[in-house]
Amino acid sequence: MGSWTKEKIKSALRQNLLIILTISGVVIGIVLGVGLRNLEDGTWTQRNVMYVNMVGDLFLRAIKGIILPLIITSLISAVGSLDQGLTKKIGGIAILYYMTTTILAVIEGVILVTTIEPGKRSSDSNVGGNAQKTNVTTVDTFLDLVRNIFPPNVVQACLQQYQTVLTPPKNNPEETDLEKWAISGHFVDGTNLIGIVMFAIVMGVALSAVKNEAQELLKFVQQSAFVVMRVTTWIIWLSPIGVLSLILAKFLEMEDLGEVFAKLGMYFAVVVCGIIFHGAFVLPLIYFLLTRKNPYKFIANMAQAIATAFGTSSSSATLPVTLQCLEEKNKIDPRITRFVVPIGATINMDGTALYEAVAAIFIAQLRGVDMTFGKVISVAIAATAASIGTAAVPQGGLVTLVMVLDTIGLPSEDVSLIIAVDWLVNRVRAVVNVLGDCFGAGIVDHFSRKNLEENEPEAVENAKQDNKDTRMTMD
Repeated sequence: MGSWTKEKIKSALRQNLLIILTISGVVIGIVLGVGLRNLEDGTWTQRNVMYVNMVGDLFLRAIKGIILPLIITSLISAVGSLDQGLTKKIGGIAILYYMTTTILAVIEGVILVTTIEPGKRSSDSNVGGNAQKTNVTTVDTFLDLVRNIFPPNVVQACLQQYQTVLTPPKNNPEETDLEKWAISGHFVDGTNLIGIVMFAIVMGVALSAVKNEAQELLKFVQQSAFVVMRVTTWIIWLSPIGVLSLILAKFLEMEDLGEVFAKLGMYFAVVVCGIIFHGAFVLPLIYFLLTRKNPYKFIANMAQAIATAFGTSSSSATLPVTLQCLEEKNKIDPRITRFVVPIGATINMDGTALYEAVAAIFIAQLRGVDMTFGKVISVAIAATAASIGTAAVPQGGLVTLVMVLDTIGLPSEDVSLIIAVDWLVNRVRAVVNVLGDCFGAGIVDHFSRKNLEENEPEAVENAKQDNKDTRMTMD
């Protein structure tokens, strides 16, 4: 009996080794970060922090390098293997879910921050760091999002995205009315992920439409996706040490952790509790009501993705791990995960939406701005739009927060008031962003399972073989 129990324990450890190592990396990074801050008289030079962060930086580079090949091959092969009617159904359910949960997150954030009023309880409004002055408007951000959906050059979209730039009139540099500023636009560094996703979906739909004439091309893309997933598996095994390095470096570079939380503690508590409530209760409740399955077992199976999201603070960087956990642990059909999750990582940002609403109203409370019902509604709408337009990268929400502040007449410099704790808030909201994508895949899979089994049975077998090969690599 004892031998049998030992074998079960060994088997469980073998199957969950990567999860255990990654979570251990998060915990060790936090403990070491807090402990080592007291060495060298509590000061760590920028160079020392850079050395500590080196392994984490290499991990991020590797995982970001695989994102584009993964998204392109996975989306094209997933959409190409479905008939067009099923693609519309899956896409429709996913978009409806994403919009519903984003709006719910914003409403939760508004209720929390207007009820608790953390800005009126703060002891000091001078709590920020330096922020780059950025001037944007809601309309500009929305139009940039639409423009980036249709990139003029797909290769350029891998490296740059379009951004509207406002400049003050030459004859009146002090002009504050943005409507009177000159409008121009240029391409800035950064992957245009939403444009790449749209390109891959269109190519997948086209392959599905001419499936009989392009079987060899579809097979080539599917095989390419298998190869990319194999490389992804190798990279994922770097996550324990990579996550440890990233978290440790972030703790070491903080100047005075105690002072920051003394001044921003109420804001931090409200926004983090709101995000956690949405991820731990609201999303699981929606999942349970729609599927009648245990949401917390589902979350437990996503532990590797959750730990990676916390370490990298980026839902797009977590994408390879998310796909693997969904397909291997939660048994979601790969055609669903590789279609739904990349879209979710681009437009579904529940944690960011809640954060944008809380942060904007918190800053307004600090500044003594009277938040009328109309202004609160404006913030809610702007936060929803901003979360959709937010790049799925570390601290991408800070950029679009400027747009939300603009809706209530606050200057962009006020973003600096919350920068001191944003690095930690960003990690929490990245976790919930990823969870939102995962639950979305689970819900879509539940409502599409019967159709998927009827549609291209051989595609299911190919996907199963792909997952089997991946597991063999990990073992």
